[in-house]
Amino acid sequence: MRGAINLFRIRREERWMALAALGVLLALNALAICAYYNVFTPVTDNAWSVFVKHFLISGYDPITYQVVTHWETRYNVYRHPLLAFFMYIPYLMNRGLTALTGINCAIFVVAALLVFCAFYAFIFLYRIFREVTGIGRFDAILLSALLFSFGHIMVSAIVPDHFIMSMFMLLLVSYVAGRKMRRQADFSMAESIALFVLTAGISLNNGIKVMLAFLFTNAKRLFRPKYLLFAVLLPPLLMWLLARWEYRVMVWPGEQARKVAKAKKDAQKKERDFKMFADTSGIKDKERLAAEFKKEQKKRMWAKYKADHKKPWNLHTGKPIAKGEFMNWTDISTSRWDTAVENLFGESIQLHQEHLLGDTLRSRPVIVSYNWVLNYVVEAIIVMLFFLGIVMGWRDRFLWMVLSCFALDMMLHVGLGFGINEVYIMAAHWLYVVPVAMGYLFKHCQGRWRTALRVLVLLLTVYLWTYNGILLTGFMVG
Repeated sequence: MRGAINLFRIRREERWMALAALGVLLALNALAICAYYNVFTPVTDNAWSVFVKHFLISGYDPITYQVVTHWETRYNVYRHPLLAFFMYIPYLMNRGLTALTGINCAIFVVAALLVFCAFYAFIFLYRIFREVTGIGRFDAILLSALLFSFGHIMVSAIVPDHFIMSMFMLLLVSYVAGRKMRRQADFSMAESIALFVLTAGISLNNGIKVMLAFLFTNAKRLFRPKYLLFAVLLPPLLMWLLARWEYRVMVWPGEQARKVAKAKKDAQKKERDFKMFADTSGIKDKERLAAEFKKEQKKRMWAKYKADHKKPWNLHTGKPIAKGEFMNWTDISTSRWDTAVENLFGESIQLHQEHLLGDTLRSRPVIVSYNWVLNYVVEAIIVMLFFLGIVMGWRDRFLWMVLSCFALDMMLHVGLGFGINEVYIMAAHWLYVVPVAMGYLFKHCQGRWRTALRVLVLLLTVYLWTYNGILLTGFMVG
């Protein structure tokens, strides 16, 4: 317990840096609070409709606002099995604040949670550079600031979605794993179970990354029967069984009730349409009237089908590998090259000027080009530094660990196409690997080369903070 508390204690050398980071994160979240204060703070029984109608930032979901307002398991329980339960204390806090103030304080409670997660993600990344990679204080601050200058890291820190929470836990796990590697220590069974439950509970696929951290840290000792059974095999199994139970008990009844309500509503509408058709058609024969009405209904359904297929939520969804509960999320038709250039290493790092923070399920095209050649130059430089860092740190076990997590995301998003039409909103799950790899470039460069590298990364950081900051501020204020 003392060790866990010490992880969150701000050290003397971190204080001024931490204060600056906290100030920036508070300012960013203040933008979101000001933008949505008038529409999200009134107390209403129809809060979900209000959140969905007015929260329009890329493809991020306002689910957390709803769960903190009216607690329920609204998240997809197979992808976020424990996230609703993690939100129960924030929900109670919001209830208390609402009783005191008379307004829905969800945006304030969620903002506090986002600031906490983003702040400690920054701290843990800095400590990775200092204690694991082994670079100097200035370089560590510079690379940490670089990560938070990336477009969708900045955005993740202010939207009510799970991504910044995931990054916080992934960097915590990476930092602990890196320290253990340097000390040649192992994850204990208790540490392993706690870290897996917290990380996979937020997003189940991140549980695989935690297991990779255990593998790279404990190595062969991972396969000791007791550890393998109770720390590696049993927690994922129990997590999956919990997700199935959660769906059957807490989600499925609501889905069935909504289906029954929809069927009743559709039957009532059909009855009204039939009466209106009978009044206007002038047909007296009942059999002929029913047949003509059936033809009219088919025409309407076909027209609606064609209209729906012209809408963004259909046009911007690629062809899945196969039909099924999970395979429907895959995509084999979206261009991988265009996605990599414009979205994966594009929008994730530099927001596009056109369709700024638009949603592909509403109006934004899947592929949007930049207006300036400079954007592509900056992207090319960052990718080049990333790969040079990989080359320089190729023999380091910690780098292999974070790259294996990066490879997992690339396999899911680029390979199978999970979420490829808005891959940039997942940036917080993997983009921290880019500055981590660059850290090895700083470590191995000496003399004038290191000075030149510092100047280049400093210019990139200042440019990205300015460029993304102006676009984000303009979007929120507008």
